[in-house]
Amino acid sequence: MGHFYFVRHGQTIWNVENKICGATDIALTEFGHQQAIETGRKILAEGIKADEILYSPLIRAADTARHISEITGIPARVEPRLTEQRFGKWEATARNGEAFKKAKECFACSHEGGESTLHLAQRIYNLLDEIKQESDEKTYILVAHNGIARVVQSYFYDMTNEEYAAFGVKNCAVVRYDF
Repeated sequence: MGHFYFVRHGQTIWNVENKICGATDIALTEFGHQQAIETGRKILAEGIKADEILYSPLIRAADTARHISEITGIPARVEPRLTEQRFGKWEATARNGEAFKKAKECFACSHEGGESTLHLAQRIYNLLDEIKQESDEKTYILVAHNGIARVVQSYFYDMTNEEYAAFGVKNCAVVRYDF
């Protein structure tokens, strides 16, 4: 069976300020760019092989993927399904706010102008099903967001709602998933 790698984008100013980015197009900080460069070097040094990098069209993920691609020589292309969940009215609010924590427990809720967790899971699960079908011939690196990381984790592991909501991947962490 095949595998793929997941990389969360580098640091943004809203990460530093503990704000929910969601689908708001927030750029990397200088440190975030450096994290992405170091991640590319780490992938190269560890001998991680991939045929292609698929990345979210949001600038923080696109720039992270670009740095990794430039360093490793792995071609990269945008994959719109990797766009972060649209959190509607919660974007730009405190990540650890009690009202947002409660709202995340409602998987069918669209977050008033956003996207439900169920819709997010549908698009990510569909993408992962496609990658799984190709995994004997191709290995991918997915560069995306923390909300996407939660869905990817739930594809492979059973999680309670609380575990799902609490799960996270650090900026520029490289996580391997085996089918």
